[in-house]
Amino acid sequence: MAETELERAEKRYAQAKARLQGLKNREATRQRKLDTRRKVILGGALLDLAERDSGAAAMLDRLVRNLAREQDRKAFADWTAPSPAPIANDATDDDGAS
Repeated sequence: MAETELERAEKRYAQAKARLQGLKNREATRQRKLDTRRKVILGGALLDLAERDSGAAAMLDRLVRNLAREQDRKAFADWTAPSPAPIANDATDDDGAS
């Protein structure tokens, strides 16, 4: 039994639809990976900044304390936020005079 023109067209349509869905899936995966990469980079930058800046360290502490989801809070249960290293004082004596 020969395939009719309508059947061939329906077959091509189904194949094109499957290719389109595959392209959409690959693009969605690419976007998720890019989003995750951005989050990791920003998180690392924030941690680095918190080691140098007390305002950033305080903001990071607030962010962690105010996490809404229980599973997210559990991830930070025994984590210690970075704190800025003390600034070295060039003064030779401790009375504030230079």
